[in-house]
Amino acid sequence: MTPSLNASGPASEPAPLRPGRKLGPIASTVGSSHRAWLGPTREHYLLSGRTLADLSASVLAKSKLSELLRGVGHYPRWEVIHRLAEELNIPTWPLHRLWKQAAMDAGKSRDWVDRSTGGTLALTTQAGPPLEHGALRSIVEDGYRRYAGVFLTDDVLDAAVEESFAILWLSFDDALASPDIRRYAWNILSATVRAKADHRDQRPVLGDAAFDTVALLHAQTSLDDQVVQLAESLETFTAISKLPLTQLDVMVLRRLCGYTTEKVSDLLGIPLALVRSSQRHADRFLADTVEPPAPTGETTS
Repeated sequence: MTPSLNASGPASEPAPLRPGRKLGPIASTVGSSHRAWLGPTREHYLLSGRTLADLSASVLAKSKLSELLRGVGHYPRWEVIHRLAEELNIPTWPLHRLWKQAAMDAGKSRDWVDRSTGGTLALTTQAGPPLEHGALRSIVEDGYRRYAGVFLTDDVLDAAVEESFAILWLSFDDALASPDIRRYAWNILSATVRAKADHRDQRPVLGDAAFDTVALLHAQTSLDDQVVQLAESLETFTAISKLPLTQLDVMVLRRLCGYTTEKVSDLLGIPLALVRSSQRHADRFLADTVEPPAPTGETTS
């Protein structure tokens, strides 16, 4: 029987002790798309009980494997990652998708990617994601896409959503063990979107889709009113981008995507009371920050 999507799973098992030097952290120079697959891969390794010396016999020399798992040195070829995935029982389809995107972001050519992949990946024979993963995706994907569209252009939007579900697949055991799988999945989506969005003063900038939403809502107003609304919207979007993350997500979903508080609660995996309190705090901040527009035909001194 498929468990409820918002049910808690079993507590995560502690990582087994292993001999030898502790694996160092991911290098600070590693980009977001590289981290997207490297983080879950490290988690699989740390929970496997295997050692670098053990894996070196079938994957890569111990020192090179340590560098790979810290994101140091040259970007790894897929055949090496594929061997590691087989040893650690990592699903290869989502791993390859994330590896390929990171390779392109690292400046690797499509020819390099194709030659590196070779015959190691038979996508047509890969098992699909867990049933719970597919069930969750069918429920939340439209909301994820609408949220991502507020920050990203269409070409980047598709990649962000697909990457989010691939990361979720790679770390699905952790998702099931989390207090709420919906919250776990949303955190992945939100972080992926923020990583791909344009930023100003280290805060994500709301994109053209946000203006399109406002324009649609006010399509029947006069041109002067639309100009006033656009100016107010620009100030409002800037203020929204400064909100704490939960308040920001709530306001984007409520104001710009038009979702009910109940739908926002389902997407974010947080209680209704937290959605309402987050909106109240955000509304108060916006009221104190955004200057109301002057009536049409009047100018401020």
